[in-house]
Parts: sequence; C-alpha cells; structure tokens
Amino acid sequence: MDLSSFSDGFIVIKNNLAYFVWGNYPEGSIGGIILTLILSLSAIIIASVFGVIAGIGLTILIGWQHKLLVLILSFLRAIPILMLIFWTFFLLPMIFNVDVPAIATVILALALIGSAYIAYAVYAGMITVSVEQWQAAYSLGLNRQQVIRYIILPQAIRMMMPSFVNQWVSLIKDSSLAYIVSVAEFTFLATKVNNRSMVYPTEIFLFVIVVYFIICYALNLLVSCLTKRKKPLMFN
Repeated sequence: MDLSSFSDGFIVIKNNLAYFVWGNYPEGSIGGIILTLILSLSAIIIASVFGVIAGIGLTILIGWQHKLLVLILSFLRAIPILMLIFWTFFLLPMIFNVDVPAIATVILALALIGSAYIAYAVYAGMITVSVEQWQAAYSLGLNRQQVIRYIILPQAIRMMMPSFVNQWVSLIKDSSLAYIVSVAEFTFLATKVNNRSMVYPTEIFLFVIVVYFIICYALNLLVSCLTKRKKPLMFN
C-alpha cells in the first residue's frame, strides 16, 4: 500500500466523519460514536446497579436462595453475549407481545452479562473484608443493612474498582456486537462505509481502533482521577 492510497483512505474518513460521529441524525435516528456511548453508558450503569445488588445477595443469602442466584449468574457468564443479544431481540417481543426496540435489547443483554461479572467482583471484595470489621460494626449497634451500606460495601467497591473498570471496558467493546440486530452504532456504520468504498478497510478500521482506544482510555483515566481524589478522604 503506497502513501497516496493511505492518504486517500483518511480522506474518506474525513468526508464521513459526521456520519461516524452521529449517524443520520438529525434527518434520521442517532447512531455512530454517540450511539456507542449511549449503549455503553446505559449498560454500565444498569450492570453496576444490578451487579452490586447481586454481589450483596451472594454474600448474605443462604440455602436455596444463594444456590438459585449462583445458578442464574453462572448461566449469564456461560453464554456468549452475541447469543444473548439475539435471544433478547427475538424472544422478548414474543414473551411480552410488544415491539421491543433493538437498542433496548442490546442494552439489556450487555447489562445482564456485565452484572454477572460485577456481582462476583463485589462478592470477592465483601468477603475480603475481615470478620472483625463486621463484628465491630455490629457492636456499635448497626444493623446488617447499615453495616453493608456504610462499612463493608464501600471498602469492597474500592478494592475491586480495577475489576469494575475491566468489565466496563469490556461492555464498551462488546457494544459493537449490536450489529447482529442492525443497531447503527459506530462499528456498524464503519462497516457500511467500508462496504461502499471497498478499498480502504485498513484506514477505516484503524480509525475504529483508535476511537475505541480513546473511549476506553478516557474511562480508565476518569476512574483513576476520581479514585485518587477520594484516597485522602479515607485517611482523614
């Protein structure tokens, strides 16, 4: 590949930059990088909330309830995310007899699988906290809900934050699998542009790699900055 051809490929990217960023908006539905961010952020928030709840459940539930939760989480971690997106897209309308938007099914699938991994991260963090801290908190008159909320869970989340970030980054990358239900996120639009030009796949998908790297690196940097700002408060 000569330099002129390489340069022409980036001209194609420049000419389609607005399409890459927000798709057909405002004439049509929003797409591209903006939609990838919407999918990822929505899935991250829902997965984190469900994951924390499930992680607490793994810690405090006993008997058949604990076994049932383990079974559900194990099932979610075992199935390919591509298959779960496919299932949610075709099964939810059949079960509820309503038209479920493709974007919603993708967010739901990403959130379910993400929450399963986050749940075990929270569980690992909570059981790492020493038994003495639980006992000391109870001796102060706190009930179990207060002990978990104010003493145990903050420490668990802080210790497992690297695992959280890894899972959030995975959700961002997995959002590209939305192509299976024709959601016009960034990778889907990049593929369409490549199919139109047919001669610049290297440049186009190199651009895709760079954009995903920037998004994931920005997330990691943001979490690192927030964590460093909170560290001095821990020792005051």
